[in-house]
Amino acid sequence: MEHKHLDQLRSVADVQQRPLSREERLQRWIDLLERDPKRPLNSLGEIEYKPPAERALIREDNSPLTVAYEDPILRADGLAGDRLGDAMRYFALSDGQAHYALCSCLSGRTMDASTCAQRLRNATGNVAWESAVGAWALAALAVSLPGLVYLLG
Repeated sequence: MEHKHLDQLRSVADVQQRPLSREERLQRWIDLLERDPKRPLNSLGEIEYKPPAERALIREDNSPLTVAYEDPILRADGLAGDRLGDAMRYFALSDGQAHYALCSCLSGRTMDASTCAQRLRNATGNVAWESAVGAWALAALAVSLPGLVYLLG
């Protein structure tokens, strides 16, 4: 008997699975971006200036949206296309979250995949545990440092 990963089976068979949660969808997209962290991706051009109907249709070749749409699991789960509106609906992104993670005004015309992954984490609160612990430790140090200087100084 030949064993295959579920990802491989989905490409040749109709494998039924429960729908992914929002967190699972976002984490999968972040993981896909981090598989090739130095991959240069095109950002979306100044999306905040477009009317909502036009904004939903924005797409760029080789963008972070392309990475998500290339994934058969996300497509099978319901990602309809590589346009901004498709991604905002599927990943439940607000205008602000999409702008922060994908817009050219914050990242320039291109960005590394790892940069986009980190922006997605920051924008959606999908922060890795290690990063959260590090941030809390840094905040605790910043708050306690003046007291330590006073006591020891």
